[in-house]
Amino acid sequence: MATFNIADAKTHLSALIQRALLGEEVIIARDNKPVLRLVPLKETRQPRQPGSARGEVWLAPDFEDTLEDFEEYR
Repeated sequence: MATFNIADAKTHLSALIQRALLGEEVIIARDNKPVLRLVPLKETRQPRQPGSARGEVWLAPDFEDTLEDFEEYR
């Protein structure tokens, strides 16, 4: 576990991010008290599946028709 004060973290942010991405626990402290831990995000979403909502979406038959109030803008 590596601990850095805020000034050092600002100066070496790219290096600290790389260390966190490699699995090292990086702690950032203020006044020698830990305030946060820098950790990589975990990908929790599944890849998008095209067509997965097929049959669940309904559009009215007149969906693309111009509204009466907007006829003059056509």
